[in-house]
Amino acid sequence: MITFLICLAILVGGYFIYGSYVYKQAALDENQSTPAMTMEDGVDYIPMPLHKVLLIQFLNIAGTGPIFGAILGACFGPVAFLWITFGTIFAGAVHDFLSGVVSMKHNGTSVSEIVGIYLGNGMKNVMRVFSVILLILVGTVFVISPAGLLSTLTGINQTILVGIIIIYYILATVLPVDKIIGKIYPIFGICLILMAIGLCGSMFINHFNGTAPMVELNKETFSASLHPDGLNVFPFLFVTIACGALSGFHATQSPMMARCVRSPKETKAVFYGAMVVEGIVALIWCAVTISFFKTPEGVSEALAANKGTAGVVNLVSKELLGTVGSILAVLGVVACPITSGDTAFRSARLTISDAFKIDQKKIAKRFIIAIPLFVVCILLTIVNFEIIWRYFAWSNQTLATIFLWTAGVYLYKNRKNYFIAILPATMMSYVCVSYIMQAKEGFRLPSNISNIAGIIVAIALFAFFMLKKGSIKIEEK
Repeated sequence: MITFLICLAILVGGYFIYGSYVYKQAALDENQSTPAMTMEDGVDYIPMPLHKVLLIQFLNIAGTGPIFGAILGACFGPVAFLWITFGTIFAGAVHDFLSGVVSMKHNGTSVSEIVGIYLGNGMKNVMRVFSVILLILVGTVFVISPAGLLSTLTGINQTILVGIIIIYYILATVLPVDKIIGKIYPIFGICLILMAIGLCGSMFINHFNGTAPMVELNKETFSASLHPDGLNVFPFLFVTIACGALSGFHATQSPMMARCVRSPKETKAVFYGAMVVEGIVALIWCAVTISFFKTPEGVSEALAANKGTAGVVNLVSKELLGTVGSILAVLGVVACPITSGDTAFRSARLTISDAFKIDQKKIAKRFIIAIPLFVVCILLTIVNFEIIWRYFAWSNQTLATIFLWTAGVYLYKNRKNYFIAILPATMMSYVCVSYIMQAKEGFRLPSNISNIAGIIVAIALFAFFMLKKGSIKIEEK
């Protein structure tokens, strides 16, 4: 309990203290008009109230990420609290904030175009392909998983449900952002937050009463051997918990809200704040899971017995919150992934339109981009692509790493503290290299070789940045 409460306090304090510092480094002109105001088109560029943009951004980046990732992260024990807490403050929130701010300063453009501006055309073209593939994979998985769960709950044929979800996705992808997303996302965002608060309260009442104390972080529990499968904390924890700490998927989502923010003054709350809220949700779910199942072995056994994370969410919600919990569980494992899937496809449409300079005011042009995306999605729903999907976790963190290096260049060009971006970029460079070299879906090399290689690559990239920064053109004041 002490570890959890300290981490919770650090997360809240981090928003006000470090978040304010990062905001000052963003090179923002608070009096400058935002793209939402200067480029309003009634489709993607639409100014919306702060509370709406904040809740939409939160649900865009969250979905089931801070729930499922945190549950899987609980298999590492309470050391997961540290990555959620410090990863959110110093990596994830910085990443999300700068991806939103830099996009806004470039008229709300997509992450691939931002990377091109600061890292060159070669990286831009790589990111165009990389991000669109990632978004299609996310969208497709968030068609299949909620359709399967709804089929189990209702008895309706899964194929019919897949069709219904895809029709909804098409509408959410092509209609103006305020028509569907702007109306239902704030509601689901509030529900996701209330679910976490309710579980946290129930956890205190039922599990922190002295009869079932939570395992605390200490010398023994800060250990890789806690994971039942023997996975090392470095690098596996940093890939297992993504959306609750740092996620490249967020860099594809922030530009959507960069087109809706009314004032630069709102960016800290919208981009840094939404990530902190997600970190708090992830911290609560991780704590609830550890408290409920007592040990990492207990968590692993529950995952096996309940057919994965969705089953664990259902079990925990019902046990701790009763009927209300059952409703919230359905929301968590069905509605939340759908709200991540639709914005994944919308972001893919915007990425392609930015790349090919296709104006999106006319709905016909939106359909021209969207229809091929959904054709690919439909084909993927009938193909077993579990092996391909294993690469998503690594690809997600790789995208985050690339953007953090991009943000470092942006900060240096603007005479700001670029270390706030390149230090987490360096660490995540190690994580991504080490992970792919030793993971089952990677090269399966011994961990000592993989970790050394990851460290060497990370140091080399840091050194390269420091050597090359002198050639970066500084922005004139």
